[in-house]
Amino acid sequence: MPDKKKPNSSSRSSTDSTATTSSTSITTPVEPIIPPLPNPSTGSANPSASLHSLWGYLQPALDHILRTSTNNPSKAPAIDVSYHMGIHTAVYNYFTAHSEASNGPTPASVGLPGFPARLSQSFDKSKASGTDLYEQLDRYYADVAREIFLGTPHDDADLVHYLIPCFNRYSAGAQSVSRLLNYVNRHYVKRAIDEDRGWLRLADVLDAVARTIREDDTRDKVQKRLRERRTEELKKWGFVEGDSPARVAQIEGYAEAASPPDRVVPLAALAYRRFRIDVVDPLLAVPKVKGKGKKRRPPTADADKPPMPRGRLARAVKELLESKGGDEEERRRLAGELAIMLRTVGIKVDHPLRKKLDKFLPADDIEGTTK
Repeated sequence: MPDKKKPNSSSRSSTDSTATTSSTSITTPVEPIIPPLPNPSTGSANPSASLHSLWGYLQPALDHILRTSTNNPSKAPAIDVSYHMGIHTAVYNYFTAHSEASNGPTPASVGLPGFPARLSQSFDKSKASGTDLYEQLDRYYADVAREIFLGTPHDDADLVHYLIPCFNRYSAGAQSVSRLLNYVNRHYVKRAIDEDRGWLRLADVLDAVARTIREDDTRDKVQKRLRERRTEELKKWGFVEGDSPARVAQIEGYAEAASPPDRVVPLAALAYRRFRIDVVDPLLAVPKVKGKGKKRRPPTADADKPPMPRGRLARAVKELLESKGGDEEERRRLAGELAIMLRTVGIKVDHPLRKKLDKFLPADDIEGTTK
């Protein structure tokens, strides 16, 4: 009988090594991949027939992009390419069809009761050319932001750890929706800004500019002074002469997010403005002091001043920065991300909390503050 060959030791160790590698690769946690949302079937319905139809087609995509849970808060879940193209086509057709309809004569029966036909037609054109969809998007962002606010933990110590991932997730979704609905920015927002309905209006700067205008000034000189005034406003948000166009657009985005809700701004700034109004502003609000009418004992000369009431976010930041032990680098990282959040949603540079947090911004992002 032939002798049985012993297994080669090098072969055995190679096999063992392969087995170990395979075992390691199997046990390594892999981030679950969220499949792109497929294009929903609309049957014979036309998504661009009305705002109701268009919104019914859009909302599943918006919910997927902004509300779906994900392990990577910096990246929004995707939608299928065919769905993306379908949304672009539906929005384009909606604007085109309703713009053409608004250019025709307005029948007397369509006029609003109590309004002249001319005003009714002007109102219809405004709504048909994108205001209705823009306002619906604003309401949608408000709903998402309120959900985030209602989910805030009761313990101030947990607030920062909750808020930063929520904002990063919301921001990633807002940027994705802005790209998805870029036609709204190009067709509606741009025209509204050209019509003096943007974040900085002529009336906002007219008084300051009027004081510098002389009777013999040409139109070009007046326009130059208006541009200079706009530059002065942007300097409040960190603009420096010689900044790149991309940097100027970023800074203007901060100013847009800080604008009141009646101003028309690009969709990303619209989302950030809603996050400020419905999440950040309530957390920054200082609670009212109770017992205003009660008599209080006057403080002694050497007594410490009683602490002033703070908003929830200010208390959370104080606890974060003054906590003992733990990872100092992690605390600095969280403070820096909070500073970026406050700046992005339009909290002004002179706000006390921004002043405290801006010093924790990363070195390559320090240009985002005023110098």
